[in-house]
Formats: sequence, structure tokens, C-alpha cells
Amino acid sequence: MAIATDSKESKDNKGFGSAVTNEWETPDFINAQKRLDKVAQHMKLDNNVIEPMRHPKRSLSVVVPARMDDGSVRTFMGYRVHHDLALGPGKGGLRYHSEVTLGEVASMAMLMTWKCSLMNLPFGGAHGGIRMDPNTLSKGELERITRRYTSEILEMIGPTQDIAGPDLNTDEQTMAWIMDTYSVNKGFTVPSIVTGKPQYLGGSLGVLQSTGYGVALAARRAATFAKLKGDSPAVVIQGLGHVGSSVARNLSKAGFKIVGVSDAFGGLSNAKGFDVEDLMAFIDKNGAMYEYPHADKVSNEELLELECDILAPCAVSSQIHAGNADRLKCKVVVEGANSPTTPNADDVLDGKGVIVMPDILANAAGVTVGYFEWVQGLMRLLWTEEEVYQRLEGLVNNVCTKVFEVADSQKLTLRMSAMSIAVERIVEARRLRGLYP
Repeated sequence: MAIATDSKESKDNKGFGSAVTNEWETPDFINAQKRLDKVAQHMKLDNNVIEPMRHPKRSLSVVVPARMDDGSVRTFMGYRVHHDLALGPGKGGLRYHSEVTLGEVASMAMLMTWKCSLMNLPFGGAHGGIRMDPNTLSKGELERITRRYTSEILEMIGPTQDIAGPDLNTDEQTMAWIMDTYSVNKGFTVPSIVTGKPQYLGGSLGVLQSTGYGVALAARRAATFAKLKGDSPAVVIQGLGHVGSSVARNLSKAGFKIVGVSDAFGGLSNAKGFDVEDLMAFIDKNGAMYEYPHADKVSNEELLELECDILAPCAVSSQIHAGNADRLKCKVVVEGANSPTTPNADDVLDGKGVIVMPDILANAAGVTVGYFEWVQGLMRLLWTEEEVYQRLEGLVNNVCTKVFEVADSQKLTLRMSAMSIAVERIVEARRLRGLYP
């Protein structure tokens, strides 16, 4: 069962077009709209130009029935959203979480539009999700749910339509199931329907560590931009998961001092700095970090307020908000997660002189290497890991330099600078393509 919605416009009292269907207008999506409206005001964009970008191009809601291991049948809500496709096919992750909503997925799709545009990738913004708790399901149940979800959204996806990748609680195995389901329905193997898949199925070398590697690279560039003093900046990382652990390892190797880490249940602090590899070995052995002997226990809230040079939120959205932004003691925020800072918190941090390296730049390495994988799949040609990282560093460094230059010349925050570059590219693409009919 599928429920499709397309943005249709009608006049309101202010004379703007507004979408008739607004199920996606949750706090997540409204925050994404606020960021767009703010940059549109700075760029002096006409309302007729900006209005189509304030809403998803299309959204699909599907009911996903699946047979459980005990023989019962349960249903789950699934979503896939295309925000803007002016630059190319949709590209975006797929997340599994018990609180996934259409609004959250739509906000991530909009974020992907700006991220792909900023990195000059030939993609538009898309995203998807299924509302469920994967931790309560078996591997067999997850496979059946994933395959049924894929079959329900077949009309929206394809290597030239919409390419999925891993996100919250999904991984290379999830992508393999999607690839196989899509390929079975088409009658031949289609590697470029997903990115982040296993290397045996055409996954790119370097893709699993790319996001964390890129966040660490962005942190190094941000440290230089902020003119941080000393050879070993202190770093706090919220969320020591797949991305956060890679950030910790890469920054530690670069000489940064990791003084705070956390996961969903709490955190640790050590003002003298962690031996990152020793900490990771302890977590691998014990399954948790809390009894690590060389640290003090802190809550996630306390972790964010630790004194440091760089704070890297790598967990979930809206962790830095108006209620805690004024208590942060960092000089730089590097957004490893998507939308970890709310628009209201941005204003507070700007007033405090805290530099924010925005998510659309800081964690864009993931979609960038996803693009590399997509290209390799279309060409049936695999690059070496050295080639992948060389191309990635070149792109990230070039975009960082451009964002810094615009920020300096126009006296903008890094987020406003990055958004200006991204939105300008979309606006120009839309102008050249025109409005049909």
C-alpha cells in the first residue's frame, strides 16, 4: 500500500504558494526551512524562486507488512522523499528507527540537496526511513522488512532516479538486500542502485570510513580557520559510533587530544587525553566504555559542556539547542551528525564567537565517496583506496577553501557561506531548466 504526495501550490494570505499536503511539517523540517529562508533573505532571492525549494518535490509513504519469526504478520510505516532533483537523480540515506517520521525524512532530503550541491555532485536530495526498532528484530525479520520496503518503493528508485545509502541503523548488508531485491525485479544485476554496499558486490574501497575521515579533515581545516593555538587542540566527540570512532582515530593520529567521548548511554572525560586505541580495544573487549579505568564518567549533557577547543557532535540531530548553547565551552563545533545544531542555537553560538563547521560540509565525505561508488558501478571499474582518498581530499579541501573565502569576503558564518554556495547552484540550475509547463 502506498500513499504518494506531490507538492501542489495555492495562494495564502501572504501571496506565497504553499503545499496543500504538509504532513512533513514537523519541527525537523521547519528547522530546515528556517535555514533556507535565512540564506534566501541574505541572497535577496525572490519568493517565486525560493518557494519550490521550501517543500519536497515528492514523497511516498508505504505500509510494509512482514512476517515475523513467530509466524505473525506486523506492519511498519516506510517513507522515501525526493526534495529537489535539479542537479541530477536523488541521493540519500535510509534510516531505521522507532521514531522516524515523514518530516524527519523530508528534512534529511533537503539537507542532502544542499550537501550534494555544495560538493558539486550531480545529485539531488533524497532520503528514506522505516519506523521500527531494529534492535528488537532478528536478522531474518530485518531482511524481510527491507526487501518488502524496497519492492514498495520501486517506482521511485533506480541508478538514474534515486540511489540509497546507509544511514542510522542501516549498513552494507542492508544495501546488499536492496540491491538484490531491485536487481531481481529488473532481471539483471544493478550495482549502482545503492552505495555503501559490500566490496564483493561492487562497493568502493574506503567507503566505510569515509564520513569519519572527512569529519576529521574538516576539523583540521576548521582549526586552522579558527586560528586555534597550540599543537594539540582538545576535542570532545559526542557519539563514539562508526563515524565518531573514525573521527577520534584520525584526529588522534593528527596530534589532536581527545578529552571526551560518549555513546547513547553516557560518556567519559579525561583532561589529559585518551589513548584512543587503548579505549577502542577496551570497548571491543567489554562491549561498553563505562568501566574504562582512565577516565571520569559524565552524562551526555555534561559532555557537551566540557571545556575544549573542538566539539564534534556525531550522534543524532538537535543535540545543541537554545537551552544549552550558551553553556558550551568550545571554540569550534564540527558537525559530524546531520542537523545536530538547531537554528536558534546557531544564533547563540554566533553571538559567543563560536565557529560552526556545518554538516553539509563537515560530513559530506560520505555522500562524496558514495558518488565515487556510483560512478565505479556505472563504469564497471574499481579505483584503489589510495585513489579514492586522494580524490576525496581534493574535493573536501577545495570546497573548504571556497567556503572560507566566501565567509571572509562577505562576513558570513561558515554555515551561511556554505548554504549560499549550495543554494546559488540550485537556483541557477532551476533558472536554466525553466519551470514546466
